[in-house]
Formats: sequence, C-alpha cells, structure tokens
Amino acid sequence: MLELIKRITNVETTEILDNLTLPYELRMRGRLRATTETSQDVGLFLDRGPVLRDGDLLQAKTGEVIRVRAAEEPVVTARINGGLPLARLCYHLGNRHVSLAIGEDELGSWIRFPPDHVLEELAERLGAVLVRHTAPFDPEPGAYAQAGKAGGGHSHSHGHHHAHSH
Repeated sequence: MLELIKRITNVETTEILDNLTLPYELRMRGRLRATTETSQDVGLFLDRGPVLRDGDLLQAKTGEVIRVRAAEEPVVTARINGGLPLARLCYHLGNRHVSLAIGEDELGSWIRFPPDHVLEELAERLGAVLVRHTAPFDPEPGAYAQAGKAGGGHSHSHGHHHAHSH
C-alpha cells in the first residue's frame, strides 16, 4: 500500500504516477484507504482540516505523486441570472450551511449542491431552473480557508452547533 503523507504543488505532469478519484464526502477525510485508477492501494495519512480539491497533488512516503480527482456524483445544478438573483440564491443556500460549487459557463451562472428537496424547492422559489444529474462536486473552500493559505489564518468556530430539521 502506498502511504500518501504530504500535500504538494508544482510538479511536472510527467511526475504524476496515478489519479485518485474520490467523492466530496471522502475528500474531507485526512485518513482513508482507497484505490487509484490503476488499482493501486493507497492510504491517506494527511493533516486533518483542509478538504482535498480536484487537481490537488499528494506525495507518498516513498516519493510517488498522485493527483486527486473529484468523482462524478449526484448533484443539483441551479441555473439563474447573474447579479442580484445569483447573489440572493447564494446567500439563502449558504445560510443553510450547505456546501456550494459556484460557476459560470456558456449557458450562464450556476450553483451546484448535493440533492436535497428542501434546498431544491428554495432554489426554484428564488427563480432558479434545476437540473438533477451527475457531475464532479468541488464546492467553494470558503473565505477563511483561503485566508489560512495566505498565512493569515482565522478560526470560525462558534463553540455550538447549528441544527436544521427538514
């Protein structure tokens, strides 16, 4: 088993041995046993906290480099006009403490989230057109995660839980 112990950046693509494709739920874990695309058994032994992003690179104890890929999984993509409608939809979905991927393509602005009938109903009420499908889910890491990378660091712990019954 290849022991992946370190997050790295800036390697030549020729140095990448294999890809490890994982759904979002598993990319949140620092300890994990999995299998790469070429059936290589790997174990993750990483620092806890940062979510693995699509394209992240991991180095094994023995030096090999493995690239992380976001797996195709069930998602809902909400399409809505940019500007205020997009901001309003992001605000209301984010206020539900749900992970969101936000993007734009040739069809316009979109927000992607895991299937949830309550969130889907909210998005439709706010004017979004929904598409249920499978796609890679790589949500926004959040502003505090970005600040930590820049060396600033900020904790966003409230010391209590937010529970929502749906």
